[in-house]
Amino acid sequence: MAEVRGKWVKLDQKGTGPQARSSHAIAIVGQKVYAFGGEFTPRVPVDNVLYVFDLEDQSWSVADATGEVPPPRIGVMMAAVNDTIYAFGGRDATHKELNDLYSFDTSTNKWTLLSNGANGPPHRSYHSMAANDHHIYVYGGCGVAGRLNDLWAYDFVDRKWIQFPEARNCRGRGGPGLAVTQEKVWVVYGFAGEEMDDVHCFDLVKKEWSEVETTGEKPSPRSVFSTVVVGKYIFIYGGEVDPSDLGHLGAGKFSGEAYALDTETLVWKKLHDGRNSRDHPGPRGWCAFAGGELDNQPGLLVYGGNSPSNDRLDDIFFFTPSLEIEI
Repeated sequence: MAEVRGKWVKLDQKGTGPQARSSHAIAIVGQKVYAFGGEFTPRVPVDNVLYVFDLEDQSWSVADATGEVPPPRIGVMMAAVNDTIYAFGGRDATHKELNDLYSFDTSTNKWTLLSNGANGPPHRSYHSMAANDHHIYVYGGCGVAGRLNDLWAYDFVDRKWIQFPEARNCRGRGGPGLAVTQEKVWVVYGFAGEEMDDVHCFDLVKKEWSEVETTGEKPSPRSVFSTVVVGKYIFIYGGEVDPSDLGHLGAGKFSGEAYALDTETLVWKKLHDGRNSRDHPGPRGWCAFAGGELDNQPGLLVYGGNSPSNDRLDDIFFFTPSLEIEI
């Protein structure tokens, strides 16, 4: 039987980067990590600078960005497709939810506002995004009048938004995991007034939602964790497992565990990932995360986030999953 394992590596950092923050977003294009948004003081956006981390020489720089630069925000999400990064939503300095979609062309360093009107998803923050070769998907988040459970796709070829049927049996939530694999969009856990442990799936061919019954070593209920798809597996790491009484102003209880969901067998596995080593990121949530490659191996990059002591973090880790044969 194949056992899913994983290895963490802590990356060095040269130069001046974004510094400690949470509720920010990253996207990876090639060997460059682009970081945007976030907070150091709770609910106060830090800046709207686009920072670039080179995975090869592990150095920070600032993109000489031009065009329609997005205003500062927290709770924003980004996704990369080829050489283009897409950033959607978030919450501004007046605590207003946003619904603007921007693209950033990494070959020209130019921001472009693609949509911000009634034709796209309603305003939101702390939603989730994922992408495939033709669409960027946006699910859930904190809306103007409560938590959302809607799924949208932006067709970046035809430059238009598509609204899918509402996930009626999936409670509105913030901070869920979102993954696209096997012509399906997966919604994993999230916060719906309480930490959730359910999994829902939208079939992109049948245009139907279903709740997925999973088995195995199920993670405890959680939200604002890091998510990546590698092969048929959805990997999740960390997250908030018990919210703070202070809400977003405080730190709840965080997990430092990693799990894998096999999207074919629907079985969870808890990973052996060297949790006690110096290369392990430990318990945290509200991180920026993205899928990418390090040394030609696919995996998950995690940057910053919030600690159990309510301190913002500025470290970078890369997780590489592997399959090993149990004897």
